[in-house]
Amino acid sequence: MAVLLCLMTKIRNLSPKSFSHIKYFPGTVGNPFDVILHAGTDLDKRLPAWLFAVILAVLAIIGNLPATLHERGLPWYAGFLFLFFLSDWLLIALLPLTRRSFGPVKPVVLMLAVLRIPFYFLPLGWNIAFEVIGTLLVIYGFYLEPFRLDVHHETFVTAKLSPGHHIRLVHLGDLHLEHSGRREEEIQRKLKELSPDLILFSGDVLNLSYLHDPQSQAEARGFFSALSAPLGVYAVSGSPAVDLPDVFPSLVKQTPLQWLDDRAATQQTGTGALTIYGLTCSHDPAKDDLALQKLLQKNPLQDGSFNVLLHHSPDLAPLASRYGFDMQLSGHTHGGQIRLPFYGALFSGSLYKKTFEAGRYLVNGMTLYVSRGLGMEGAIAPRVRVLCPPEMIVWEITNKSEY
Repeated sequence: MAVLLCLMTKIRNLSPKSFSHIKYFPGTVGNPFDVILHAGTDLDKRLPAWLFAVILAVLAIIGNLPATLHERGLPWYAGFLFLFFLSDWLLIALLPLTRRSFGPVKPVVLMLAVLRIPFYFLPLGWNIAFEVIGTLLVIYGFYLEPFRLDVHHETFVTAKLSPGHHIRLVHLGDLHLEHSGRREEEIQRKLKELSPDLILFSGDVLNLSYLHDPQSQAEARGFFSALSAPLGVYAVSGSPAVDLPDVFPSLVKQTPLQWLDDRAATQQTGTGALTIYGLTCSHDPAKDDLALQKLLQKNPLQDGSFNVLLHHSPDLAPLASRYGFDMQLSGHTHGGQIRLPFYGALFSGSLYKKTFEAGRYLVNGMTLYVSRGLGMEGAIAPRVRVLCPPEMIVWEITNKSEY
């Protein structure tokens, strides 16, 4: 078992980087990415359907120009490309009716159209084949994979627990709830089957399109109210641009969630002590490290306790690894949501780029797990997953004598 864990764990021995030169940190209000995401949302509300259809038709004509210039196509051949644009529009518009996702439609369709155009420059026949493949990818990425919940099992072997006993911990992250639908129902069903001893949530409750929506907020409270575990349900807030300071407290109030806002909680179990250190995320590792030092001054690590750091971003790991935590549980990256074979995430949202994409790492001797998350970003970010299904992580924390 120990050999298998080593093979599955990505080892990262690295010194903390300085990010003092960065003006805008990921996941914060007002950074360029956040501004673009929210600004694009207005397009869905203000752009009439007829005008949007005209825009798509113009893009189809542009996409057909190389075929016309090389005498292998006709002007009306642009109609084929336009039909693919319309099929995307229909597929994205139908997502809410199937209770899959509920965000903006037109900005996503426009992005898909722009992505389709370069493939239409291919030789006749090949271009149509690639457009058909594109439609199949839209169906898979928007309709199927985002709701193929992966219950991923991990084992942590430690001498801090009594022989013959274990603690089952479930890590949830990046819920990004729009409206309660198939995914949320599946999560709750799986949790009942697993009967965890402890549930930890690493932040990002609502989808960016629904941060101020009263119904979404009420459904988030309903989701959390249904959670239960004998050792408790603990949470930290996520990105400041998602778990807004004026909204997040109301989402966890009067629910079983215990919000660890730069606080620690210790559970004495029949198998040993377990302490969760919950740290609020600013996405500035230097700032978060100072907050962690203050937390440790008030609640020093106990040698006999299994110590877990719950923090939204994995970027703190190179700094947190200096203090002696057994484990850090994080999310934020969503695993990239779109991954390529042999390459991985196209975009991770981490200051360390592809160093911390997703999965289990050993960072300077400390175990770090970066969850692919449960939901998707929202606003105009495509609500899609490819080779990156949502996950909940089940940890069996056990004594080394069993192995």
